[in-house]
Amino acid sequence: MARKPSGRGGWEWSRTAQTRRTMLEAAREVFCAHGFADAAISEVVERAGSSVGSLYHHFGGKTELFLALWEEHEGAHEKAATASVAEAKAAGVDDPVELFIAGARAFLAGSWERRDLARLFMDGDGPPGFDLMRRTRRRDWVRQNAVLLALGGEPIDRLTVAVLTTVIGEAGREVATSEDEAEAQEVIDAAIELIRRFDRAAATT
Repeated sequence: MARKPSGRGGWEWSRTAQTRRTMLEAAREVFCAHGFADAAISEVVERAGSSVGSLYHHFGGKTELFLALWEEHEGAHEKAATASVAEAKAAGVDDPVELFIAGARAFLAGSWERRDLARLFMDGDGPPGFDLMRRTRRRDWVRQNAVLLALGGEPIDRLTVAVLTTVIGEAGREVATSEDEAEAQEVIDAAIELIRRFDRAAATT
């Protein structure tokens, strides 16, 4: 059972967390429906049953609200992938490619579960500087994958990681735009098969 906050401070923290959660959910609906540029703060606060002043108090503005949603989405991807890799290791998997695949499956599953956000952040508009933030996050993702795949710093190693990371990123786009869950699963299976083929081809060269 979840522990209830105790005392006035705990109650205030709980209420603040709930207010932020409600605003984020309302923002998700509005941004996904209209994109960043056309989204109206007034619609967000109306859906949240709050006020403009409260929104600015908790997030600072429209840009910060958008980025908070993005960070939460990216964090969910990372958490799921990390947990899946850890679970695979605990089950005795030690092949780097299979560990990469475990993380990739979790990422792609999240792309379907949060497909509205995936579409928004992959193809939608964003606040000034958002494209740079996405590119920086992708470079971080490539570095993490290089560690997971146990590859070095040679040009062929860097290219391998970049290609495999791109495969997963593009598969995530296809998953998020799938008509239904069955189609999304077909895309996921195809992406995993492509990774395995790439690995087999690389092993013979």
